Amino acid sequence: MRILVTGAEGILGRAIREWLASGNTLYLWGRDEVDVRDKDRVLAAAKGIEFDAVVHAAAMTAVDRCETEFDLAMATNRDGTSHVASLARERGATLVYLSTDYVFDGTKEGPYLEDDPPQPINAYGRSKLAGEEIAREVAGKSLTVRTSWVFGEGGANFVDAIAEKLKRGDTPEVVTDQRGSPTYARDLARGIEKLLRLGTTGTVHVTNSGETTWYGLAVEIARDLGSPLQVRETTSDRFTRPAPRPKNSVLSGKRYQALTGESLPRWEDAVRDYLGRRWLAQRGAAA
Repeated sequence: MRILVTGAEGILGRAIREWLASGNTLYLWGRDEVDVRDKDRVLAAAKGIEFDAVVHAAAMTAVDRCETEFDLAMATNRDGTSHVASLARERGATLVYLSTDYVFDGTKEGPYLEDDPPQPINAYGRSKLAGEEIAREVAGKSLTVRTSWVFGEGGANFVDAIAEKLKRGDTPEVVTDQRGSPTYARDLARGIEKLLRLGTTGTVHVTNSGETTWYGLAVEIARDLGSPLQVRETTSDRFTRPAPRPKNSVLSGKRYQALTGESLPRWEDAVRDYLGRRWLAQRGAAA
């Protein structure tokens, strides 16, 4: 496949570059090369290249900043998506729009299904939901991939933050009252490729299998790194943040499994693999 990737310098963009390069032709747009908010720049940058799909990973994802700079969030996550979706429609390409668990309010008891009604409780979720709607309206063929708690190389993420704290000898204090499915960008990239090759459209939730809390994830990180430090429990009401977070961010993987015949690896295995590649390998090299 020939795939155009926006947000190529981010966590998912880097994973696509590393894991999908074999067997595909990739066109990579980083933020410094193409600002998706600029429609003319998007069209100019696409001249002379042909592609079958666009993975639109460019976004404003700083949740608290979206709360205080909502106009910028909408300009990026809604209007930027409109520009990329128009390009995909013009070329007859499938648009893959990366969305988030934060389009839901977190009050459901079990995992969220693709057809559950979105009801975001923060500005980031509202801006990403607006992007979903634009993708469906503007692109001729679109696939919305919702994911959650993404980690990997190329940007700030929870796994690296906890690993860094443990490395410094700091004891992490982590909330126990928010649940989700940690997702390794490598597995997400491969899941997207599989859906594209199947010609999938509509909305599909793509996360690593299983669920945990932020606290449970931190405990797993400490265990995998062999840290003697004990992760401390806390609750979200002890943290003051501009943007509220949903209590339940678990996304059901049943549709993905039905479409592909498989599930993504367990989140524990994904975390262990990432830490082995990034943190334990660094430790060995420094020894």
